[in-house]
Amino acid sequence: MKKISLILLLTTCSLFGQNSDKTCEILSKINALVQTEHYHPKPVDDSLSVFVFDTFIDILDDNRYLLTKIEYENLCKHRLQLDNYILQNDCSFMNDFVSIYQMALERKKKTLEKIQNEVLDYNAKDTVKFSKKNFPFDLLEKDIEKVWKKRIRYDILEDVSKLGSNLDSLSPHFTKLEKISKAKIFETYLCKLNSVLNSQKGLGYDLQNDFLNIFCSYFDPHTNYFSLDAKTSFMSGLSTSGLSLGLNVTLNEKEEIIVSEIVPGGPADRTKKFEKDDVILKVSNKKGDEYLVSCSSLDKIGELIFSDSNKEIELTIQKKNGNILAILLQKQVMKATTNSVYSFIAEKETKIGYINIPNFYADFDGYSDQGCADDVAKEIVKLSQDNIKGLVIDLQDNGGGSMEEALKLAGMFIDFGPVSVMVNNKKKHAILKDYNRGSLYFGPIVILINGNSASASEFFAGAMQDYNRAIIVGSKSLGKASMQSIVPLDGSQQDFVKLTLEKFYRITGDSNQIKGIIPDIALPVLYDSIVPREISYKTALPYDRINTKARFTPFQKDYYPALIALSNSRSKNNVLFNEILLTNREINALYNNPKKPLPLAFKDVFNDVHEIDSLFKKVKKIAATETNCTISNNTYDLKKLQFDTFQQEVNTSKMNGLKTNPYIEEAVAILNDFNNLKK
Repeated sequence: MKKISLILLLTTCSLFGQNSDKTCEILSKINALVQTEHYHPKPVDDSLSVFVFDTFIDILDDNRYLLTKIEYENLCKHRLQLDNYILQNDCSFMNDFVSIYQMALERKKKTLEKIQNEVLDYNAKDTVKFSKKNFPFDLLEKDIEKVWKKRIRYDILEDVSKLGSNLDSLSPHFTKLEKISKAKIFETYLCKLNSVLNSQKGLGYDLQNDFLNIFCSYFDPHTNYFSLDAKTSFMSGLSTSGLSLGLNVTLNEKEEIIVSEIVPGGPADRTKKFEKDDVILKVSNKKGDEYLVSCSSLDKIGELIFSDSNKEIELTIQKKNGNILAILLQKQVMKATTNSVYSFIAEKETKIGYINIPNFYADFDGYSDQGCADDVAKEIVKLSQDNIKGLVIDLQDNGGGSMEEALKLAGMFIDFGPVSVMVNNKKKHAILKDYNRGSLYFGPIVILINGNSASASEFFAGAMQDYNRAIIVGSKSLGKASMQSIVPLDGSQQDFVKLTLEKFYRITGDSNQIKGIIPDIALPVLYDSIVPREISYKTALPYDRINTKARFTPFQKDYYPALIALSNSRSKNNVLFNEILLTNREINALYNNPKKPLPLAFKDVFNDVHEIDSLFKKVKKIAATETNCTISNNTYDLKKLQFDTFQQEVNTSKMNGLKTNPYIEEAVAILNDFNNLKK
């Protein structure tokens, strides 16, 4: 057995040895690009080495259940040397990571296969510990089986506990439920292990890509390495037109990927074989890449499905009656409805226009001439025909996108002038201006933001705030004020880096970086304090200010103090906002307080799983509470919807979501206050 293991180990090293030169070649090109073009390049030194090593180790064994203390210490000899290896173009160190990781995975597989055939003891007096920080590497080889038995028992107890909310009804059936859960959990563990061990391009290739990406992220969290497939998948997410299967999917309560929507006229619809709630079991392409959904990461599955380099995709699905079908789909260019701008009329006393911008998309792939700004312009024209008395622009959860689109959009609401200042790594300032005289819309505006509003959203909202052109309402934004561009490493167009080239500053010289956009009117938002903002990243660029020569004339803000006072008074007495504040206290306590060790008994695990049931009921109740604001279609869309049953369903779904959005209701109230004060 030792001889076989040795042969496997030598084979692994030999196979990665063939990729070592390629890794160093890519790494050298990335470093050369970063050092010359990155906004704030850092030296390749011990600090980089420690960050890359620690992050890489965390990816390989985040739970500390895989590598032993001795194996970790063996790898630690590289912790302060990675910078030297990189500068010397010596990537042979990866052999140690690949071989030790492979050996640990094989050992884990062998251990699980042994435990799988054993009867687990649920009466043993064991406990599990939890920590928000990584545990130390203190695993001994002699304890591996014991540790995995505890982990498996916890997973099974947790899985059975989630099957119901009444302990007394589950307990009599525990033996039967445990058997089903045990089989499922072992199948998932072993399937995922086999997926990693038998990766199409090899374990060494996968670890190489992880390492390259971690190296990039040292310079800032938004600089990333992309393979061709990852690059095309990323780009397709920023466009509303592209190659599509005509299917939308979601996760069900069992964490299975199911069909949630079949787009009329699309490739999936034309097969007449898909139905809502079909379960997707397997995804493959014509290149030999194949992923079982139950044991593959969502990132890998998404990359394969959405990448435009995969023109044909075969989906293996399971129907409700248990039948399994393999269906080959040819992608076609389609308009995506989920990413597009849309509008409604929000009414309470007066008609207010509402425009939702999911992201600042653009036509990166050349399938059309349109982008986010043009689509907003069309919605404003439609809304204006209904004599709206104000406009709400919703940037909640808008993660950004094209800066060019954000610049064009800002220009629609100001007459003429600077919008932002871009600064590159040579500290050269470039003032971005709106050169088009005139505005598309002259009425009052409220912009809604939250902790997930980022990048281009902050660019636009910051400009509107500096000009006093809109009142910003909600919670502090994410705090990302850097601009990236996807750059090929060479002419082969196989390897890319999404590289941070510039920081953008407000025309006042202030920055949104780390600081975020501070709303003029702050409203309570569920989970707000635990939303991961830019400041939570170790390698985030720092906050600073600049002196700028940008000259601009802001609008008058005479009514702001009165509007803020009226809104604060209203929100202080708003039942729903007060419920959000109280619920947030419970959420903060749950996430911030250390969790006590948990006895590995069914009753204790059940109580732990369901401890948050009442909290989530409150969250669901808040999310489902309808406001007193009436939501309706503008006249143009109402006529158009009469002839499209599919869009009618999409429209109803969006409308129902807006009826339970208290921030729209408050935005409408603010605009009504403005109109009343102006009389």
